[in-house]
Amino acid sequence: MAEPSLITDYLAALANELPAPVVAELADGLEQTFRHYLGQGLDSDVAARAAVAEFGDPRVVVAAFTATSPARRAARRLLAIGPVVGACWGAALIIDRAWAWPVPADVRVLLGAALLTVIGLLAAAAFGRRYRSAMRAAAVACAGVAVLDATVAIAVTLAVPAVIWPVLVAAAASAVRISVAARGLRSVLTG
Repeated sequence: MAEPSLITDYLAALANELPAPVVAELADGLEQTFRHYLGQGLDSDVAARAAVAEFGDPRVVVAAFTATSPARRAARRLLAIGPVVGACWGAALIIDRAWAWPVPADVRVLLGAALLTVIGLLAAAAFGRRYRSAMRAAAVACAGVAVLDATVAIAVTLAVPAVIWPVLVAAAASAVRISVAARGLRSVLTG
């Protein structure tokens, strides 16, 4: 028996937002629900409407998957630890008088813009309502966090005449955040 167009349209709406394996699993459940209603003697169209009604509005289903997505978890972890790592670097740079270092203004602006971009992507992933957009934003943001942390840790370590303990603490905090970002990126790419 051919699947009613209502079910096909419902699954198409989910497929626009969710990954294929998730949609396939939902399709199986929807098919079983549809068959259940057919078994109760409902005709095909009524059974399809009942099955779709039981599953709920596609936007609500997508929102539920988005709320529990690996992208959202990874982004929220990185946003939570970001201020701690930033404070470590801020203290290290103030103690070491980084404003006197011969770093070109365009490099400072570039690093600042990259940091703001990564924070924006993390916020989009953490609070966004679209599953695929959140996944993309989280993947780029996790990679960006790792690159920025590595860049700052290496650059500051090479720039300071003598490595002082606040730089070591900040570099260790960055290493932890790189690890969290790498795990987050892995879960986003496989989730």
